[in-house]
Amino acid sequence: MTTVAERLAAVLGAHATEVFGLLGNGNAHLVDAMLRLTPIRYTAVRHEAATVASADAHYRATRRLAIATATYGAGFTNTLTALTEAAMSHTPLVLVVGDEPSSGRRPWDVDQIAIAAACGAPTIVVDAERPGAQALEAVRRAHAERGPIVLALPYDLPMAPTAEPEPALELDAPEFERAATAELEALADRLVAARRPIVLAGCGAFEARADLTAIADALGAITVATAPARGYFAGRELDAGVCGGFSSERTAGYLGEADLVLAVGAGLNQFTIGFGRLFDQAHLAQLDLEAPTAPQVGTAVRGDAGPAVRELRALVEARLADAAPDERWPGVDPAEVAGAQLDRGEAPEHAPDGRLDPRGLMTALDAKLPARRLVCSDGGHFIGWANTHLRLDDTDTMVLVGTKYQSIGLGFASAPGAAIAAAEAGRMLVVPTGDGGGLMALADLDSIVRTAHRATIIVFNDAAYTAETTQYGTQGLDERPMRIDEVDFAQLALGVGARSTVVRDLADLDEWAAWAAGDEPGTWLLDCRISGEVIAPYQLEIMENLRRAAAQQAQGS
Repeated sequence: MTTVAERLAAVLGAHATEVFGLLGNGNAHLVDAMLRLTPIRYTAVRHEAATVASADAHYRATRRLAIATATYGAGFTNTLTALTEAAMSHTPLVLVVGDEPSSGRRPWDVDQIAIAAACGAPTIVVDAERPGAQALEAVRRAHAERGPIVLALPYDLPMAPTAEPEPALELDAPEFERAATAELEALADRLVAARRPIVLAGCGAFEARADLTAIADALGAITVATAPARGYFAGRELDAGVCGGFSSERTAGYLGEADLVLAVGAGLNQFTIGFGRLFDQAHLAQLDLEAPTAPQVGTAVRGDAGPAVRELRALVEARLADAAPDERWPGVDPAEVAGAQLDRGEAPEHAPDGRLDPRGLMTALDAKLPARRLVCSDGGHFIGWANTHLRLDDTDTMVLVGTKYQSIGLGFASAPGAAIAAAEAGRMLVVPTGDGGGLMALADLDSIVRTAHRATIIVFNDAAYTAETTQYGTQGLDERPMRIDEVDFAQLALGVGARSTVVRDLADLDEWAAWAAGDEPGTWLLDCRISGEVIAPYQLEIMENLRRAAAQQAQGS
C-alpha cells in the first residue's frame, strides 16, 4: 500500500529536480520517500529560512520550480522571512511543512495556515484521500499564481496508507491574461513617434527577451534593466545598465532626457523610478500582468509579456517599414552608451580613514573574477557596490533574495540554490554580503561550502550596520546599537572548510585571484575590511527623499 508521504514524493519529484530541506519530525518520512523513490536531489541546509530562500534563488537563476521542506511549528515559523520575500517577488515554489495532527491542535502548535496567509502564501492541507492530487494542485497553483504555495502535512498522516489512484502527472502551462490588440497598437504608435525612447526590462520580461531586444534595436532605443534583471541586454551597444538608484550618473542622464520609457515586466518600485522623480519629463508606458504599478504610469497595458511583446514587435516593425525612421537620440554617441553602467568616477584603493574604499575594491574584484559569474547577493548598504560594479554577461545572473521585503540575512541562506544553478551553467558563484547580514546567516555558510562547485564570498566588513549609521547616525541618534565588533570572517570560513583571506590592501587579493583564474573547485571567502565612511549613491538618494518628505510634512503642518 502506498503511503501519503510516498504519494507526495512521487508527484513532487515529477515536477522538480531540487529540494532544499531541514529534517524534523514533521517531514522526515517525506524526505526519506523522496530519496528512496525519486531522482530529486536533496540539499540539506542548516536553518529553515534557507529552505525557502534557496528554492527561491534556484528559481530565479534557472526558471525551474524547486521544493522547500521543513518541520512544523518552529521549523515552519523560521521560514517566514524567506516565505514573505518569495510571495512579494512572485517566485513559484512549493514549501512542504509538517502541521498539527488531523485530530486537532496540540499545545505547541500554532495556526500555520493563518500565519502563511499573513505572509502572502496560501496553504493546501494534505489528507489521506487525495495527497497526490493536492501535491499536483500545489505545483499548478505555484506556477499559475506566480508565488509560493504551502503544502501542509498533518503530523499523523505521512505513514498513513492512501487508496488514491495514481494521478496524472502532466500539467498544462498556465495561461495568463493577454494584452488587448488595440492597446498594443496605440503603444506601437507612441514608440515609433518617440525620439528619445528607453526600453526598461524587469524579471517579468524573461520570455520576451529576443522580441524586446528587437524592438529596442528597431527604435534605436537606449536600454536599461531593473537591478534583479541586470544582464538582460548584455552586449547590446545601446545598453546603459541599471535603471534607478543603482544607475551611474551617465545612465541617469540618459534617463532624464528620455521622452518615452517602455517598462516591460518591471514592477516600477520606488527605487526603480527614483521615488517618483526619475521620469518627470517622459511618458511612462508599462506592459505587465499587474500594470499599472506606479502613479507615474501614463499608458498601462495589462498582459503576459511573452505574447504581448511578440505582437508589439510586429506592430512596430510594420510601422517602421512604411516610413523611414527619424533620428533617435540626436547628439548621443552610441559608442559611449555601452560603458555607462561602469562609468563610476574615482575608485581609490583606500578611503581617508585608511580602510579599503569599496569602489576601488569592487573595480579590482570585477577585473579578477571570471567573466562567467552568477551573483547571489544579500541585502544591506553594500548592495550599492556589488550591483553597480560587477559586470554580468547574461540575464538571470543577478539573484537578489531579500530586496522586495527589504531584508538582510538571506544571502548565505539563498546561495545554495544559486550554487547549483551556477555549477550547471559553468559559472563561478559570487556571494556578496555585509558583516551584519553575514552574522545573521552564519549557519548556512557551511551550506555554501558543501553545495558550491566554485564560489567566492565577499564580506563587506565595516563593523557596522551602515544603512542605519548613514540614515540615523547622521541625525544624531546614538550609534552604539548600530555598531558591530569587527568579526574575523576569514577564521569562521576556515571552520567550515573554505579558504579565506583578510583583505586590507588590494595586493591581498593576489592569492585568491590566482585561484579564481584557474578551475580548482572550492569556496574562498574574502573578508574585506572596508571603510564605512564611503556612502553608496543609492543610499544618499534614499536619505534625500526622506529629507524631502520631512520638509513636505513640516510645510503641511
